[in-house]
Amino acid sequence: MKISIIAGARPNFIKIAPIIKAIEKKQSQGKNISFRLVHTGQHYDKNLSDTFFEELNIPHPNANLEVKSGSQAEQTGAIMIAFEKELLENPCDLVLVVGDVNSTMACAIVAKKMNIKVAHVEAGIRSGDLSMPEELNRMVTDSITDYFFTTSASASENLLRSGSNTSNVYFVGNVMIDTLHQNLDRISAPSFWKEFDLETGNYIILTLHRPSNVDEEKSLMDLLQGIDRMVGDKKIIFPIHPRTKAILGTTKLDLKNILFVEPQGYLNFMYLIKNSFAVITDSGGISEETTVLGIPCFTMRTTTERPETIEIGTNNLVGISIENLTSAFTKFVQNGMPKRGIPELWDGKASERIIDIIIKNEEQLLK
Repeated sequence: MKISIIAGARPNFIKIAPIIKAIEKKQSQGKNISFRLVHTGQHYDKNLSDTFFEELNIPHPNANLEVKSGSQAEQTGAIMIAFEKELLENPCDLVLVVGDVNSTMACAIVAKKMNIKVAHVEAGIRSGDLSMPEELNRMVTDSITDYFFTTSASASENLLRSGSNTSNVYFVGNVMIDTLHQNLDRISAPSFWKEFDLETGNYIILTLHRPSNVDEEKSLMDLLQGIDRMVGDKKIIFPIHPRTKAILGTTKLDLKNILFVEPQGYLNFMYLIKNSFAVITDSGGISEETTVLGIPCFTMRTTTERPETIEIGTNNLVGISIENLTSAFTKFVQNGMPKRGIPELWDGKASERIIDIIIKNEEQLLK
């Protein structure tokens, strides 16, 4: 059995690493399964892509489509054209996509048009916000998927409500947490740890990249200045996304707590998260990692596709205003975080379940 695995952006790299390890384990047990790793090139900054392959021991991609950036339509179209050529030259039995980036949807469409099965890891998650490109990517991908692998019971329920075949929906857990489990003993402090006098609990991690938070320079500046005032004597480590950096340009900001750093590799970033006082972010994936690590997380969005991080985990959905964030953060400082837990099946074994299911089903079809 030949599987093409698609990686397009930073979260994808983190999710495919344990899947590849699970396949390699099956190969060592004599199973007839192989994979071809296709990097679409959707993220091409070294700190956002290449570093993750090196740190997580992912094999060098068999192909890099080198699509890079562009508008939503330009990037999606370029991925489809390049991936069609890739599949014609390297046929496979199954295309495995993860997450909800443009590469996920584009490669799923190409595969189905070529009558190749699609497996979607992280299927069924929904924010209900159609202004998010990721939400459209999820919906389109799930409308043509053959194997739905979900991170939560609610994601499975979303699929069943939309008419997906019950027998094709598998609640397996969270592959991003597999990677976290597999690398916790390898995480390490970044080079600036001593330079900034960082200690466990004396700093906050900030990440921002969504258009609603960063696209307008004045509102971004106001947000950063508000966060800077809000945190008291805590330092704020801000690994600035290239998109956000470009919007700020050469703007001079009067900030006493925020320290700008380059995007971090996985092992350094997880070290920073694990030892932080709290995290302020507009990322969905980070709220999963903070939930497992027990770190308070304040998500600057009005919706989330990961409700379990709020219901069970440490995530607080605070909207996009500095007033709401300040109110929620102040209450946390005064009262502490309520007791939280870890969602079901977020145990580090989701990837093994996925590969077991694929092998079992495909072997049954051959009988």
